[in-house]
Amino acid sequence: MKLNPTPIAQFPAPLRLGIFVGILLIIWLPFALPLYLLLEDDNLTSILTLTILYLEFLTLAYFWGKRVHTTPHPFEQYGWQWQRKMGIEWVNGLAIGFCQILLLFVLMALLGWAQVTPPPSLLPIIAQGLLSALGIGLAEELLFRGWFLSELEKDYSPTVALWSNALIFAILHFIKPLSEIIRTFPQFPGLVLLGLILVWAKRRHQNRLGFSIGLHTGLVWGYYIISVGELVEYTQQVPPWVTGIDLNPLAGVMGLLGLGGLAWWIKPTPHQSKFD
Repeated sequence: MKLNPTPIAQFPAPLRLGIFVGILLIIWLPFALPLYLLLEDDNLTSILTLTILYLEFLTLAYFWGKRVHTTPHPFEQYGWQWQRKMGIEWVNGLAIGFCQILLLFVLMALLGWAQVTPPPSLLPIIAQGLLSALGIGLAEELLFRGWFLSELEKDYSPTVALWSNALIFAILHFIKPLSEIIRTFPQFPGLVLLGLILVWAKRRHQNRLGFSIGLHTGLVWGYYIISVGELVEYTQQVPPWVTGIDLNPLAGVMGLLGLGGLAWWIKPTPHQSKFD
């Protein structure tokens, strides 16, 4: 008997999401468990298992759209559209995200709150950071603002889908020991605000993911260069919750103010999008 997955589309969103995640884990575990048992290098194991998981997610998301929701072109529905305009939007988002981080630390240096100490060789860090940031930006935007947001919008109003997406995005990035959650808690509202911004960015650009991917990539790229390159040291003139805990712009007042300005600029007006 041939299984017909189409009725799943009529299930409420939480149940649909649970089924999707359950299928994904069932497919992933036979590949992941042997790697965890056989490999001794934890870093290599993490890279391989996450790569397998994401490739399986992309495959399942495609067939989920085709078979469950009977969408002819699932990735276009999620916001991935092979258009020149999307490429331009990606470049614009990348530049804005990178400059956002750069200007934030330049401002703190001018205020005397941070000191810049460039390393002898910065080019390898810039290149590595761009590759890492591109992978993170692409993967997370296709997941959170692509497939996941699409599922939420099928059942809920634009506003409910917006806030649900942003909150779950923040919570999943905040899974850590309780002591670390308490210590770095100023980062949580920053993650929520970032989630809102990335949804607004997609909606402002007619449901295309290019700008969101670029913006996410630029923010991660800038932070990677500052953090891994050890470019900045705080002068301790103000508390870390002002400048950012662990050099993380999302975990400080300055970063939140910067994101607030970005949110004010990027939030679609009623005539720019049918979404809130």
